[in-house]
Amino acid sequence: MKNLIIIPLFLFSICSGSAQLKLPHLIRDSMILQRDEKIKLWGWASAHEKVQVRFNGKVYKTTADAGGNWNVHLPPTKAGGPYRIDITAGNTITLQDILFGDVWFCSGQSNMVHQMNVHDVTYARDIAEANDPQIRQFLVPTLTSFSGPETDLPAGYWSPAVGDAVRPFSAVAYFFAKKIYEKYKVPIGIINASVGGTPIEAWMSEEGTKDFPAQLATIQKNKDTAYRNSLQQPVAKSQPPIDAGRNAHPEWQDPNYVPKGWHNINIPGYWEDQGVKDLNGVVWYRREIEIPASMAGKPATVFLGRIVDADELYINGQQTGSTPYQYPQRRYKVNADVLKAGKNLFVVRVTNNAGKGGFVPDKPYYIFSDKDTIDLKGEWQYKVGAAFPPVARKEPITNMPPQYQPAALYNAMVAPEINYTIKGICWYQGEANAGQPAAYERQLPALISDWRAKWAQGPLPFLYVQLPGFMDYNYLPAESNWALMRASQLKTLSVPNTAMTVAIDLGEWNDVHPDNKKAVGERMALTAMKVAYKENIIYTGPLYQSAAVAQNKIIVSFTQTGGGLTTKDGDAPATFEIAGADKKFVWASTKIEDNKVVVWSDEISHPLYIRYAWSDNPVNPNLCNQEQLPASPFRTDE
Repeated sequence: MKNLIIIPLFLFSICSGSAQLKLPHLIRDSMILQRDEKIKLWGWASAHEKVQVRFNGKVYKTTADAGGNWNVHLPPTKAGGPYRIDITAGNTITLQDILFGDVWFCSGQSNMVHQMNVHDVTYARDIAEANDPQIRQFLVPTLTSFSGPETDLPAGYWSPAVGDAVRPFSAVAYFFAKKIYEKYKVPIGIINASVGGTPIEAWMSEEGTKDFPAQLATIQKNKDTAYRNSLQQPVAKSQPPIDAGRNAHPEWQDPNYVPKGWHNINIPGYWEDQGVKDLNGVVWYRREIEIPASMAGKPATVFLGRIVDADELYINGQQTGSTPYQYPQRRYKVNADVLKAGKNLFVVRVTNNAGKGGFVPDKPYYIFSDKDTIDLKGEWQYKVGAAFPPVARKEPITNMPPQYQPAALYNAMVAPEINYTIKGICWYQGEANAGQPAAYERQLPALISDWRAKWAQGPLPFLYVQLPGFMDYNYLPAESNWALMRASQLKTLSVPNTAMTVAIDLGEWNDVHPDNKKAVGERMALTAMKVAYKENIIYTGPLYQSAAVAQNKIIVSFTQTGGGLTTKDGDAPATFEIAGADKKFVWASTKIEDNKVVVWSDEISHPLYIRYAWSDNPVNPNLCNQEQLPASPFRTDE
C-alpha cells in the first residue's frame, strides 16, 4: 500500500515541476523592448494552462496550447521606463527594470564581434567614461545547431554600458548605439549575435537557402546524426616534430641556458623576409633588454603587436603571456616581481602553421611601466626549434567546424530571437566569403529577404558595412577579390530599405580587424538616421551613378554628393583607373568639374571603362563629399 501511495506522489512532483512557467532567456530583467510597436511576449507553461500578464496597469490573458506554448501582445508603448511585468501561470515571474526604446539586432563575423575590451588602448577613455545605463547589450553565446531552429538560448542577460560592463560590448555596435542615443535620447538595446570567421551561409535559415542547392544539400546531410558523427572520427596524424627548445636541458627560455648557434633577426618582421625560406614550425626569439632601476620591481605591460600564429612570452624565465592564434593584439601584464634593474632576458616562442610567420610590422612593440617606456623593436636572435613537414592536403569542406556550416548559426543564434520585435538589423560580415564574391552578390540579398521573412515586420531596415582596405598596397592596377566583394556589397543597395557604410579608408594593411571601430559605428548610425529614422541628412559618401564618354575622357556622375564632391587631402581624386576595349587598365588623371569627376589618360585614346579604389587596399581613396564621407569603390567594366 505504501508503494501505491509513494509512486503517484512522485509522479505528481515531476508533473508539477514540468508545469512551471518558463520564459526565454531573452525576456528577462533589464531588457529593452521596442517602442511604438506591438510587442510579443512568449514562453512555456503546462498544456492548456491559463497565463496572465500584468503590465502598466492592465492585464493580458491567454491560454497555453497543447504543447505548452503561449504568447501575448502588449500594445505600442512610448519610449521610457523603467517598467515592471508580472507573468503568472501557476507560479509568477516578475520582470524588473524594463525599458522601451529601439532594439537593433547586430550580427556578422569578427569585426562585429570585436569587443571594446580588445580595443581598450584606443578606447581607454571611452571605457573609463562609459555611463550609459540606457544602452544595453544582450550577448548571444556562440552556438550551433544542425537539427533545426532552436526556440531558446541556454544563457544570456541584458547588461548596461556602464564602467567595465561596457568591455564585452561589440565596439561597432556600442558606438552605433551611443550615436543613436545621443541623437534621440531613447533607450537602445543591442542583441549581439556574431561569431568570428564565419561565412554568410551559416547565418541563413534552411528556407533562406532554397536558391543555393549545394548549401541546402549540406543542411540535409548535417541533420543525419550518424553522418555528423562520422565526420568527427579521429584522423590518424603523424607525431609533430620535437621542439628542440622544449627538449633542451635547460629549456631555451631558462636564464641558465647558454645560447649556441643563434642568428640575428629583426622585430617586427616575418622570418620568411629575413633569410628563412618557407618555414612552418616553431621559432624562438631572445634578447637581453636593459631595464632601468625606476622600472625594477614594478608591474608593467608588454605590447608585442601581433604575431603569426601563436606565441608564448617569457621574461627572466617566467611565462608572462601567451596567445593561441594570430589575430588578437598582444598585451601582456608583467607582475611586479619579474623585472629587475639591468639586463632582463626576453624570450618569445612563436609557432606558425601556414604562410609567413613572425611579428607583424607597423604594430606597437614596447614595455612600459608607470612613466618609463622601453622599445622592443630592433635586432634579436632566433633559432628554429622545429620545422613542420608540408601539409599534404586540406581538410574537406564537409569536415569544417560547426560554425562554418550552412544554417548552423541561424538555427542556434538567430532563430531564438525572431519573436523579439526589433527596430532593424546591423550586419558586418564578408571577409570569410571574399574568395567567392560572385556568390555573395546573391547571398547577401537572400539573407536580407530571409531574415525579414522570419521577423515578419515588413522591410526591416538592414544596415551593413562594406569591407575596408586590407592587405598589401598595390601601386599598379590589379585584380582583387576584396574589390569584387565590395562591388557585390554595393549592388545590394538595390534592395529596398538598406544602407551601406563605406569603410574603405578605415582599414589597416596588416590587420583584418582594424582598430578604428568608432568611425564605423558612427557612420553606420548615420545610415540608421536616414533609413530607420527618416532624417533628411547626408548619410553616406558619393555613390556611382553613371559614366559618359566624351572624346578621350569619361565623365562620372554620382549620387549622395552632399555639399559637393571634394577630396580628403585637397588633391585631385586618386586611385582612378581607365581602360579601352581591351580592359587593360592604367592609372588615370582626374579632376572635379561641375560636381562630376572627369577621368582620362594620355595612354588611352578611346576610353570605355573606369574603376575607382579597385584593389585589396587602395593607396589613397580620397574622393568624398563636403561632409567628408568617402566614396564607395566601383567599376564600370562588367
